[in-house]
Amino acid sequence: MKSTKTSFRQKHVPQRTCLGCRQVKDKRELIRVVRTPEGEIEVDVTGKKVGRGAYLCPKRECWEAGLKGNRLDHVLRTAVSRESREQLRKYAEEQLQGAVSGASK
Repeated sequence: MKSTKTSFRQKHVPQRTCLGCRQVKDKRELIRVVRTPEGEIEVDVTGKKVGRGAYLCPKRECWEAGLKGNRLDHVLRTAVSRESREQLRKYAEEQLQGAVSGASK
């Protein structure tokens, strides 16, 4: 009599580090900022755009820390323009307003 051994293999879940808080989380929990091959800096909500990426938690304080100084420049290996930085801040204000309670600058 054969014994049937059923083993389930767990699917690999990609891990990424948040640029703001430095915590390692599942890739799907984070928001990707990408430098496209054309040099544009934009938010990649799908996580599938071509280009060099940086990841941030969906929390306003992580976005503030990530955009402060030159962390984003270092990770994306480019000089992030003032206009791109402002677009990212605007995205954070509009999309993440309910994510952090009581956080104001």
